[in-house]
Amino acid sequence: MKNLVKIALFSMSLCAVNACAQKNEKQMLDQNQTTTEKLENRKLTIYQTLVRHFGNKNTTNKFYGSIEENGSGKFNDITETALKEIKKMGINYVWYTGVIEHATMTDYSKYSINVDDPDVVKGRAGSPYAIKDYYDVNPDLAVDVNNRMSEYEALIKRTHGEGLKVLMDFIPNHVARTYFSDVKPRNVIDLGANDDKSKSFDVNNDFYYIPNQKFEVPGGYQPGGSEFLHHLKDGRFDENPAKATGNNVFKAAPSIDDWFETIKLNYGFDVQNNNEKHFVPHPPVWKKMRDILAFWASKGVDGFRCDMAEMVPIEFWNWAITDLKKKYPNIIFIGEAYDRNEYKNFLVNGKFDYLYDKVGLYDGIKRLIRNEDGADVKDISYVWREESKGFSQHMLRFLENHDETRIASKDFAGNAWYAVPGMVITATLSTGPIMVYSGQEVGEPASGAEGFGGDDSRTSIFDYWGVPQHQKWMNGGTFDGGKLDESQKSLRNFYSKLLNLSVSNEAISTGDFYELMQANQSSQGFNQRVYAFLRYTANKRVLVLSNFNRSESKLKVALPADVLKALKVEGKALEFTDLLSNTKFKTANINNGLDITLPATSAVILEF
Repeated sequence: MKNLVKIALFSMSLCAVNACAQKNEKQMLDQNQTTTEKLENRKLTIYQTLVRHFGNKNTTNKFYGSIEENGSGKFNDITETALKEIKKMGINYVWYTGVIEHATMTDYSKYSINVDDPDVVKGRAGSPYAIKDYYDVNPDLAVDVNNRMSEYEALIKRTHGEGLKVLMDFIPNHVARTYFSDVKPRNVIDLGANDDKSKSFDVNNDFYYIPNQKFEVPGGYQPGGSEFLHHLKDGRFDENPAKATGNNVFKAAPSIDDWFETIKLNYGFDVQNNNEKHFVPHPPVWKKMRDILAFWASKGVDGFRCDMAEMVPIEFWNWAITDLKKKYPNIIFIGEAYDRNEYKNFLVNGKFDYLYDKVGLYDGIKRLIRNEDGADVKDISYVWREESKGFSQHMLRFLENHDETRIASKDFAGNAWYAVPGMVITATLSTGPIMVYSGQEVGEPASGAEGFGGDDSRTSIFDYWGVPQHQKWMNGGTFDGGKLDESQKSLRNFYSKLLNLSVSNEAISTGDFYELMQANQSSQGFNQRVYAFLRYTANKRVLVLSNFNRSESKLKVALPADVLKALKVEGKALEFTDLLSNTKFKTANINNGLDITLPATSAVILEF
């Protein structure tokens, strides 16, 4: 108890000298934190991996290749050894992407799985976000297709056995046009089974309809590429009446740029009538989707990344998350969100534990990494001062995921090392979670065109593909990095040190934040591409410096007099140790600041 009082007094003193502009992150929204988080008070570190890619050893990578040609990773490929290495990197949650069965051009009819019409499938493998059966797993990921669910359950058990927790996708806004659950529990009524298709909108319908009009496949679509032959590949799909498309397109002929492979679920929003709400009593979709969440939670899943969360009414999230947490109090919900004006609403009223921080921190840091004209660290200041003020600890930070371009790609930085200053800030700015995407830590550039994914600097989620630089780390299933070059080994070592520090150093994992930009606005070396801040508790403190400049920066870092007083270091000679490199820096009198030279595109985490 004495130590808690000490921490509180220390925090209050440092907040006071900051003119109360920066409040303790933990003062708001703590009601959404889980019991486990309150007890452990640890920072979440998430490793996202598309299962289809992770264990794939096939290096053919044929354009629009089939599963037989290009291969696919399996649940069983994610071994105890792989999980141990992931954990060693400082990870505590693994997000398995692409688990639930989705529409595909691969024929699994011999396993009593309906064939999908390729005219409404994107890529030979298909999109993991066009769900075909919420109660089943992707047969691509199974060694024994008939045993596919057991293989996923074994992966969950294996992951837990290595001290890691499991995240998986929940896709609530839309499903594949070929949706049909052939393994649903007996008491479950399939989506759309009881719909009145004569009505565009009915609160009891699961889908929206365009009455008296047939669905039209977008013109110019060449499913599977020109060489792919299929008896259903004819530019037509039998859907009459047409259903509304997943991205809120209410016409029978969506464009090729729409989510034409999906259909929108009806949560009681009359979208075509000013989004009029019909939530009492709850529409059938609410219970069906809540039951799907409960189905996966019962298998030991520890949390859900909720796709396009803002396209589903906040009232549903409040009801469903509250209900799930009655039985599974430690389960977490991460919302894919992009409207900064709605962040607080989705956290407080939607009951989400965490939300994406893409349009704020990610976008600002990306501009700095790319050395764009006008890029400025003021964008970082804006994030904590305004955008996520009071709830920064609930924002998930990242520099890569399956939707974004790879750092090392031609369309982002072209060099994985340019991201070091941004990655350090991303990981240490707050107590909130940090995520990396498999392959990021070894500089995967996502070069070349895979098929439907095209040459877009992303690792395709639509196509069968091997991830070349990740495969070097995987090294035939030994997961020892044996084929990585020295630069890649160093890069992975950087990520490992950073992620482990984020969890183990209490100043970063649980401490408060103090920005040093105002105090250094006239200091030597500081410009719009240098950022500095403190993270601290009563027992630990670190000074974080990031240099986005493409040249070295000779800095004189000043700590304000009141901060020096609060830290009880006035007039003292101090030694700073960079926790990333173990390099030491000294100052004879901290009142005169710290002189330090940062190499181009670098960062330090200085403990003192």
